[in-house]
Amino acid sequence: MVNKANDSSTTLMLTSGASGRINALLSVRALRSLWLIIHAFVLLLLFPFRGRFYITSAEKGGGSGGGGAKEEKSSTQGGGVVVRVPRKSGAAVDKEVAARRALSIKRVVEDNGDDETAREFSLFVTSRGDTMFTQSWTPAKVKVRGLVLLMHGLNEHSGRYSDFAKQLNGYGIKVYAMDWIGHGGSDGLHAYVHSLDDAVTDMKMFLRKVLVENPRLPCFCFGHSTGGAIVLKAVLDPKVSECVSGIILTSPAVGVQPSHPIFAVLAPVFSFLLPRFQFSAANKQGIAVSRDPEALVAKYSDPLVFTGSIRIRTGYEILRITSYLQKNLSRLTVPFFVLHGIADSVTDPKASEKLYDEASSTDKTIKLYEGCLHDLLFEPEREEIKDSIVSWLNSRL
Repeated sequence: MVNKANDSSTTLMLTSGASGRINALLSVRALRSLWLIIHAFVLLLLFPFRGRFYITSAEKGGGSGGGGAKEEKSSTQGGGVVVRVPRKSGAAVDKEVAARRALSIKRVVEDNGDDETAREFSLFVTSRGDTMFTQSWTPAKVKVRGLVLLMHGLNEHSGRYSDFAKQLNGYGIKVYAMDWIGHGGSDGLHAYVHSLDDAVTDMKMFLRKVLVENPRLPCFCFGHSTGGAIVLKAVLDPKVSECVSGIILTSPAVGVQPSHPIFAVLAPVFSFLLPRFQFSAANKQGIAVSRDPEALVAKYSDPLVFTGSIRIRTGYEILRITSYLQKNLSRLTVPFFVLHGIADSVTDPKASEKLYDEASSTDKTIKLYEGCLHDLLFEPEREEIKDSIVSWLNSRL
């Protein structure tokens, strides 16, 4: 069924350029920038830079990833903290990752004095050799009766959902979360996503770890925005869906379209040639993600939240995963609850309706919120929205 929550309050349009809006990426000004890039690339081919390219290739090949996944560091109890930097990155990125990871760990350690919740962190290494930062919130006084694995959205990090995790703890739900590649305390250039398939693979690996640590407990997955797209693609794998009791999606990136169809042709080319290039035009107009001024200030003053322009490869990867999902919605069979703000201008609420209509799941619910924007858990109606999620979970535990 479709439920709509009415909102009569005045909308305060506060904007930010960090939402990863794909439409802004291909504005007329951005297309002119693309033409300049093409022109510059042609000129580049006319000059011999063989020596420089050889050095770059050598640097890239110097750090080979390897080995299977292994847990590297866990707990917030005493002793020094081991902070690993990525082996495949340049020195500047290594330094940035180390700073982000140290801050992520610091926040967990400082927040572990809560009598109601035990908050811990853990690091594990993927088969690619990347170290992922994860954290968990465990009820201290309530018996654990279910699990939620949480995937954050583009440009943010899992720590932003600490209050929500603690609220779930009060109902006996233990929460795990992972900063996916290029985000928070995990490896990678900040907010650069070379492949969202890597994020999907990492989520599956983390899910297996969570299930082994918590046998016989029902496990649900929560995903916001691009995190929702990652969750959806993961549960389309039958081996994953049989282990998951259901999924909750807020503002999922099921439908994101470029503002000009030419991007569908140019994106694969430029994501290969200039994957890390950032379009300054993507920040010109900004995108409204919340109507709560304090929530926006908290978000965009957080050093773990990326506030720069979206990179070409990242934008292309979002378009690629949404295109895949659009073609495979009917394959979804797990129970799900999708929530979307009708006024969301980052991801398309109509795509969530399409998900609801086409999914093969027999247990499915959609709730649309009139007037609400993209960051639903940080909107003025956040308590009502959280209560809806808790109610949905409680009825299935």
